[in-house]
Amino acid sequence: MRVALATAVRTLPRAAGLAYEPKFDGHRLVVVRTEAEVVLQARSGRIVTSAFPDLEMAARLLPAGTVLDGEVVVWHAGRTDFALVQRRAAATAARAAVLAQTLPASYAAFDVLELAGLDLRGRAYERRRALLVDLLLPLGPPLQPVPMTTDPELAATWYEALPASGIEGLVVKRLDQAYPAGRRGWQKLRHTDVRDAAVVGYTGTPRRPLALVLVLPVGDETPLVSSPLTAALRAEVAQALAARAAAAPAGGAAGVPSGGGTVTAIGLGEVPFRPLDPPLTAEVRHTSARHPPPEVLRLRTDL
Repeated sequence: MRVALATAVRTLPRAAGLAYEPKFDGHRLVVVRTEAEVVLQARSGRIVTSAFPDLEMAARLLPAGTVLDGEVVVWHAGRTDFALVQRRAAATAARAAVLAQTLPASYAAFDVLELAGLDLRGRAYERRRALLVDLLLPLGPPLQPVPMTTDPELAATWYEALPASGIEGLVVKRLDQAYPAGRRGWQKLRHTDVRDAAVVGYTGTPRRPLALVLVLPVGDETPLVSSPLTAALRAEVAQALAARAAAAPAGGAAGVPSGGGTVTAIGLGEVPFRPLDPPLTAEVRHTSARHPPPEVLRLRTDL
């Protein structure tokens, strides 16, 4: 299932016929309810059903032939916690059953793509939204429709007030718009401390990368060392490095880590790192100051 994507904008779009939704800081997840089972698919296409047994069980209440698009989040101390979502996503099947009790997941659904076997992707968003609300409100948590408004002033208030709850911005859609599968047909307004960065290297080893060496799209282009990677991100980066190595011809090629250098890490001084050419891309959270170091949120494997 190819999901819709969004183009970043710098200001809040204001026009007739627009809808605004909070952008949750979680993992994109497609929920597929067939006659026989529930399948949970990540944006990459990977099947992650075993990592979220609580959501799988909840989705069994959906009618057969239902497909939802949304974000899986984990709430902690009154806000969504992306690191905890990563922990859930990386869990083995045995560990996932335990984490489902201690770190229950919630599903913030923002679209219904199929209902009772009927493909809705060609219908207008306004109609899909009404069907989504009618479908999920009677069920209740952990499957919930995201809030939506057509009032740009309320959307602006959300943008300013909701980051304290872990909301990272807004997604803007046209009310008359069909579902733009595989295309950047939506718009997203994120807070300025979340951005894409070039991954020009990493510390640690290819099998156990510890942190990423980043060049931000603003500033003096001085490489920065990220904060330590979570276990889930270490595994994801290691997988990306292994894929590069496997794709390289005998004797090595561009894109395969080789050589090395040093880079200044906050609080550590000069540390060795392995360069990447060409770079990868990662989404990072970083303030305008150089402290604390950038936090890697996810690899941008779609780029």
